[in-house]
Amino acid sequence: MEPKLNNELIQKMNIFDLFKYKMKYLFHIVALVFLLSFSSCSVYNFTGTGKIDAKTFQVNYFPNNSELIEPGLDRTFTLALQDLIQNQTNLNLVKSGGDLIYEGEIADYRITPMMATADIQAAQNRLTISVNVRFTNKKTEADNFEKRFDFFYDYPANKQLSGATKDAAIKEIFDRITQDIFNASLAKW
Repeated sequence: MEPKLNNELIQKMNIFDLFKYKMKYLFHIVALVFLLSFSSCSVYNFTGTGKIDAKTFQVNYFPNNSELIEPGLDRTFTLALQDLIQNQTNLNLVKSGGDLIYEGEIADYRITPMMATADIQAAQNRLTISVNVRFTNKKTEADNFEKRFDFFYDYPANKQLSGATKDAAIKEIFDRITQDIFNASLAKW
C-alpha cells in the first residue's frame, strides 16, 4: 500500500517532488512483480511441465497396425507429436540418441454407428483412433511407461468420412491424443 501523506506535506511539495515520490513507489511495485515472476519460472511454466532435466527428444515412426488402414495416418500422427513437444518445450528434436524417446504404433482406427433412428438407421457415427505409446526417459527411468491413448470424433451418419470432415476428425483426435501423451510424459498429469 502507498504510504499516506498528510495535507501539510503535500502542500509544501511541488508537483515535481510529488511525481518523483509516486514514481519511486510505482518502481518498487513493478520491481517486486518482476522479481517474483522470474523466480517462479524455474518451478513452473505455462505448459505445466515444471523443470525438465532432458535436453533432447526423439519421436520414432508410429506405424499404422490397425485392421483398417488409412493412408498417411502414421506420418500425420508422428509429425503431430513432434510438433506438439517442440512447441511446448525447449527440447531439441533428434533422430536418434534422444534423452526422451517416444515410440509405438497406431493400434486401432475404426468407425462405429453410435445412435439409431426409429427406423433402425444409424444417426451418428464415431471414428475412434487408439495409439500405443512407449515412453522412455533415459535420465529418470521411473518416468518410463507403456500406455494406450485413444479419442473419438462423432459425425452425422448421412455424411461420408472424407475430405474436410475426415481431416477435421483426425486433427481433433490427434490434438487430444498428443496432448494426453505430453501430459502423461512431461506434465505428469
